Order: sequence, then C-alpha cells, then structure tokens
Amino acid sequence: QVQLVESGGGLVQAGGSLTLSCAASGRTSSIYAMGWFRQAPGKEREFVAAIGWSGGDTKYSDPVKGRLAISRDNIKNTLYLQMNSLKLEDTAVYFCAASTRWGMIGITQYGYPHWGQGTQVTVSP
Repeated sequence: QVQLVESGGGLVQAGGSLTLSCAASGRTSSIYAMGWFRQAPGKEREFVAAIGWSGGDTKYSDPVKGRLAISRDNIKNTLYLQMNSLKLEDTAVYFCAASTRWGMIGITQYGYPHWGQGTQVTVSP
C-alpha cells in the first residue's frame, strides 16, 4: 500500500505564491506517476498536474500552465507543487495522488488508486 500526506496549504493573496508538498510512505518503490488534483466547492475534482518517475515528463492542465510547477524528489519520497501568480479561481482543496502503473502518466482521477486527504488552498483578493 501507498500512503500520501499533503501539507503546505493555506491562505494567500492573489498574485502570491505557495508550495504544496506530498509525502509518500509505504511501497514507494512501486510508484510511477504522481499527480495533483483539486476540487473547489460545488465542482468536480479536476486534474492540475502530473509527473513521471524520472521527473522529466510532466503534464499540466491549461488553467495552470506557466504558473504552477510540479516536481518530485524520489530520495525524499516527496511530491511538490510550486504555485505562483495565484488567482481567486485556484481556491480549492488540493489532493495528491499516486499510480503504480508503470509507464503511464494519467490526467484523470481514475488512473490514480492512491490518494491523500487533501490540503486547502484559499486565494483572497
């Protein structure tokens, strides 16, 4: 099994920055892709960004391209999401997810069987 714990959420003003972290434990050697998803109140969970094992292959949703950056440290078993130029519409609960399906970097939640509990990000005017 894989356990994921997010941290780093909080309240930030529009235009500001925030870095989320996701610590993985358990069978971390089996993880290939990791991703960030978010869910705003009254909306469905949506894809934000994903990264393959080596860190060299990344995918982003259009609303966050150029503002958010995903990275991972396989020694520390930690996933990161650097969030810059934050907008009001970035307010959501951010979830970390992991997949053990080797070679696949999914952009839908159905490709990730392992999930964290989420961390709240609130962007104020």
